[in-house]
Amino acid sequence: DLLAKGQTPTVVHDLVAVLVIIAILRLAQWAGWRASTFAASYADSRIMTDLADMCFAYLHKHSFSFFADSFSGSLVKKVKWFSKAYETISDRIYWNLIPLVVTLVLVISVLLRRNVWLGLGIFIWLIIFFVVNALFIRFKLKYDIARSEAETKATGFLADTITNQSTIKLFDGYDREVKESTRLNELLRRLRLQTWNFGNYFEATQGFLMIVLEIAIFYLAIQLWHQGKLTIGDFVLIQSYLIYVFNNIWDFGKVFRQIFESLADAEEMTVILETPHEVQDTLNAKPLKVTDGQVDFTKVDFNYHSTRIILKDFSLRIKPHERLAIVGPSGAGKTTMVKLLLRMHDVTGGHILIDGQDIAHVTQTSQRQQISLVPQDPILFHRSLEENIRYGKSDATHEEVVAAAKSAHCDEFISTLPEGYDTKVGERGVKLSSGERQRVAIARAILYNAPILILDEATSSLDSESERLIQDALDHLMKGKTVIAIAHRLSTIKKMDRIIVIESGKIREEGSHDELIKQSGMYTNLWQLQAGGFI
Repeated sequence: DLLAKGQTPTVVHDLVAVLVIIAILRLAQWAGWRASTFAASYADSRIMTDLADMCFAYLHKHSFSFFADSFSGSLVKKVKWFSKAYETISDRIYWNLIPLVVTLVLVISVLLRRNVWLGLGIFIWLIIFFVVNALFIRFKLKYDIARSEAETKATGFLADTITNQSTIKLFDGYDREVKESTRLNELLRRLRLQTWNFGNYFEATQGFLMIVLEIAIFYLAIQLWHQGKLTIGDFVLIQSYLIYVFNNIWDFGKVFRQIFESLADAEEMTVILETPHEVQDTLNAKPLKVTDGQVDFTKVDFNYHSTRIILKDFSLRIKPHERLAIVGPSGAGKTTMVKLLLRMHDVTGGHILIDGQDIAHVTQTSQRQQISLVPQDPILFHRSLEENIRYGKSDATHEEVVAAAKSAHCDEFISTLPEGYDTKVGERGVKLSSGERQRVAIARAILYNAPILILDEATSSLDSESERLIQDALDHLMKGKTVIAIAHRLSTIKKMDRIIVIESGKIREEGSHDELIKQSGMYTNLWQLQAGGFI
């Protein structure tokens, strides 16, 4: 409007004054944005770290059955996408939604002051636009969740095949796995295409609404100008506002779709975070104190499902420092006993006591500090040998690690490696033989030095010479401890104080090796089968 008045000194002065105001506002805007970006970077980095820590901590408190029922690759994806979803949502709120709301409020306010019909026209159009957006986004959310679930399945399948790549090669499963991967990726492609096409349909509707607004507003402006209620400057103002509003509104649809797509991505981890832990410490649970190491199974019932009963009214006392071996056919309940003692599952009925303390009423951390396990198939971290052995005692010195390794006869093969104790063992310990992994697990248990020791077929993966060496190490390890050993190879348990034979969750026989051999029962049959049956 000033420019339309012509070139006069007063007009030039007024134009410079306007320019100064614009400069001040621009500098204020620049300073505000810079402060916002630094503040948001600081806040987001801290919050994303907290979310990742929270997911990690909560996830690892879930039960063993939870992890048995889940793909590790899928869980990794869910954790990562949860914090990533927060980053996307916060960015869209900070840099799109808040500026958009402020801008629209100011634009409508200015237009209402210039002419009430201009302000009301844009305000009514915005309401229609936002309602259409909300309805569309709500409709599309279920498809976004389905797409996210399909991505999880594809990721989990990929992780599962990588973990079992040797099995795929050895059993000629390449073509089958490629076919299944193609099927999952094709399903994902169709769901992606469906959600993207929904977005395309909406953008077409959105573009049409913008054309309607622009034509309608300028038609109104022409009528108002004809009545002398608008100036030429008002036309520039209206066009500038429409361009600004359209640019931001056009992004609004994408912004809201990104927010809800991120919510869909976070949905699966949210379900995990809202799922109560299956095995929890009771209120006011106390630390377990082991003085003697007596273990009592008192009328214990356990079933995985309502139809699959493993233990029924099972009772057993393991005396302090007693070395007990458990044998029996597969599915008899041997491993279940160990899992219940370690509280991988809670008993369905009855009680398990350690020195008279019900393990259901002590803290899980203190309980597991008193029990060390040497599993049949030990899984190692993709870390150095020293770190894997030291996992039994995080503050152990290098000398203590070496001493434990020598006791478990690990040092014999570790010393031949170029990097020695700094050698990385690969994912799950794949760079080591099964016998070497077992010896590392035994070294870890030696260093852990808990008063209760569980051996789950601890020498099953060893050759005869290694087994002899490990038996010597185990004899040393078992001194002064309550020992529970699950065994299939009966030759490894001849020296145990007591052997119990379990079948169908019941104790069928018990006694020393010499006593059981004389009874001509199940143990005798197993012994004869292993001693000469295969010959």
